[in-house]
Amino acid sequence: MKKSQRERIDRFTSPYRVTSGKGFRLKDVDPGDTAHLKSEDKAEAKEMLARGVEWLAEEQDKLYAQDHWAVLLVFQAMDAAGKDGTIKHVTSGINPQGCTVTSFKQPSSEELDHDYLWRYMRNVPARGQIGIFNRSYYEELLVVKVHQELLAGQKMHPSLVTKKIWDERYEDISNYEKYLSRNGVVVLKFFLHVSKAEQKRRFMERLDNPEKNWKFSSSDVAERGHWKDYQEAYEEAIRNTASKEAPWYVVPADNKWFTRVVVAAAVVDAMAGLKLHYPVVGPGKRKELAAARRSLNAE
Repeated sequence: MKKSQRERIDRFTSPYRVTSGKGFRLKDVDPGDTAHLKSEDKAEAKEMLARGVEWLAEEQDKLYAQDHWAVLLVFQAMDAAGKDGTIKHVTSGINPQGCTVTSFKQPSSEELDHDYLWRYMRNVPARGQIGIFNRSYYEELLVVKVHQELLAGQKMHPSLVTKKIWDERYEDISNYEKYLSRNGVVVLKFFLHVSKAEQKRRFMERLDNPEKNWKFSSSDVAERGHWKDYQEAYEEAIRNTASKEAPWYVVPADNKWFTRVVVAAAVVDAMAGLKLHYPVVGPGKRKELAAARRSLNAE
């Protein structure tokens, strides 16, 4: 990738990348920010997204062939922030055989019989694969922290549920992500940061449009009542788990077209850093290929 291309990508990623949580404040990121791009620049942004998607498809092929690295993309957001649409657009050119998307709902009885990271560990992508978590183990620091009655359902002995449990989970998750990084799993985490006003607008659109009624749930409004608690929980999670090995991207999400460009740029940037290439064929393999060519020509 050319230097000019990397610099252009950096314009869309560096303002939102968090590699150290010290001093991080969620209010410092404007959900409506578009990096000075205006509405008339949407066409250019869409063109950039299309080129990024095309480039990712080429790199994914090398990722699969090289079989050294895995890429894990973690998406977290409040309801109606655009996770599903972002995932759909950014991965639109990727070969489905090399990509898995896992959406985590409420844990099953089997999952509750294991430690809280167990079900997530089972879905970490294999080498050569891109894995996407639509919600993730961060729910343990978000939903469970906001609704602490859920801890009772995790079957932990009361002696383990102390005032330090959240600090312990920040430490557990940070160490787990370091472990993944040291084993060749590239971890990128995205918080799609939507404003309360924009969430309301999107909720109303779902209510007003019969074709979008299916997207709406009464629980969405109930969770909206905990807005302040969730904002604090996200800020604390990002502050305590951002690292160079597993950076957070706090992506403005009030404008979906811009959200998708930032996420695609971050993924492109990370994969470019891997310097992927097709495996080099050795002498033995070249002899095998030559023999196959002779055999085919002799038919």
